[in-house]
Amino acid sequence: MRAWASPTHFEAAGTVSALDHAVLSPGQAVLVALRPTPDVSYALRPDEPGGTVSSGGMVAFDVPKAGTYRVMLNARAWLDVVRDGAAIGSTHHEHGPACSGIGKMVDFPLPAGRSVIQLSGSSQPEIEIMVVPVP
Repeated sequence: MRAWASPTHFEAAGTVSALDHAVLSPGQAVLVALRPTPDVSYALRPDEPGGTVSSGGMVAFDVPKAGTYRVMLNARAWLDVVRDGAAIGSTHHEHGPACSGIGKMVDFPLPAGRSVIQLSGSSQPEIEIMVVPVP
């Protein structure tokens, strides 16, 4: 989890066409600058879109090998993982380890290839995120 302590930075995509500029690599933490919710055109309507004063956005990541992947956030926000226009159901939720800075961990069974993480309903203007394979 050393990568969690030294995140890189970029802006969340506000449209699907901008996702090529918001790609994270599994195993690398990223501090993502979010957008005001009204400025985001999600790939799929989020289950919890948040209100007009919340923040959100999208980031893409490439899954090298099919398996279960864990998405970790440092703050409260709703997250959906989308692939080929459909949401992928999560298989496990939990809080991060005490004193780790990780506030939320959600596991998803993912096929190889590109997936999109949709972040919504955040009260913060930025959020730290990391994706790792589950052993």
